[in-house]
Amino acid sequence: MKCLSFAGAALFAVALSGCAGGAGTSSLLSDRPPPGAADLTMVGRWMLAAPNAPACGLNLTAKPGATEGNVTPEGGCPERFFTARSWTLAQSALTISDGDKNMLGRFTLAGDGFEGKSSAGTSLTLTR
Repeated sequence: MKCLSFAGAALFAVALSGCAGGAGTSSLLSDRPPPGAADLTMVGRWMLAAPNAPACGLNLTAKPGATEGNVTPEGGCPERFFTARSWTLAQSALTISDGDKNMLGRFTLAGDGFEGKSSAGTSLTLTR
C-alpha cells in the first residue's frame, strides 16, 4: 500500500507543478527550458537567409532535452556559416558557432522563427 500512496503523491505533485508556470509563460527561450523543449523546438532543418544571398539549410541535432547541439550546414551558406558546427540556446538567445567556438550569428525569437545578426553585422533570419 505504501507504493500506491507514494505513486499517488508523486502524481499529485506533478499535477501541481503544471500550475506553477502561469498563463503566457514561454519556455522556448527561457534560460532553463523544460526537459525535451530544446529537442522539440530546435532539432531539424532550418533555412538561414541573408539579404542579397541565397538561403541555405542548417540541420540542427541534439540529445533530448539539450540546450545545445551540432549543426551540419548545407552548401551555399552566406558569410562563414558553411563552417557552422554548433548551436546553443541560452539567456533567451540562439547562438550558432563554428568548429573553434567562434560565434557566427546570434538570434532571438521572432514569430515561428528567429531573427538576428551575423558576427559581421549582417541581418539574418532562421525559419523552418
